[in-house]
Amino acid sequence: MPEIWHSPHGRSERMEFRPARQTDIDGICALVASAIIHMQEQKIFQWDEKYPTRDDFLGDLQENTLSVGTIEGKIAVTFTVNQTCDPEYDDGDWQYPEEAYRIIHRLCVNPEFQGRGVAGRTLRHIEEELRRQKIGAVRLDVFSKNPAAIALYTGNGYEKRGFADWRMGRFYLMEKKL
Repeated sequence: MPEIWHSPHGRSERMEFRPARQTDIDGICALVASAIIHMQEQKIFQWDEKYPTRDDFLGDLQENTLSVGTIEGKIAVTFTVNQTCDPEYDDGDWQYPEEAYRIIHRLCVNPEFQGRGVAGRTLRHIEEELRRQKIGAVRLDVFSKNPAAIALYTGNGYEKRGFADWRMGRFYLMEKKL
């Protein structure tokens, strides 16, 4: 069902969230390629040709964990929610280890739709879905040199629980109780 909200610029937006389809893969890859260029222009070297790849998204699709949010039929955001994580997550100082949890991966807003509240609305959608599933906590990692992403997550109640050092640098491990 489409969700309607007012963007920070005062316009009404109608976004529909749904599971991704095989026919979305080219659009998702183009969106991510555009986002990588946009981030690099801002001196944020978080993603590149090695990650995330088409194979990452195809794997998510096969596991039924890849979703999109569309506005006027165009993919505005893509994300994956699952229980898969790198071993570095074991080092997190998780505050809710007894809670069932899920992990958000590869949340990426199409640069054409940035600045319109899409990322925040997407987080709220994910959290609402997880609450319906009786999931008690959500985790993610965020690049330490991506101030907009850090502000998004901290502004929505996510707290730093540690860090992981990967190929592109330091990432903060974050968690939120639902």
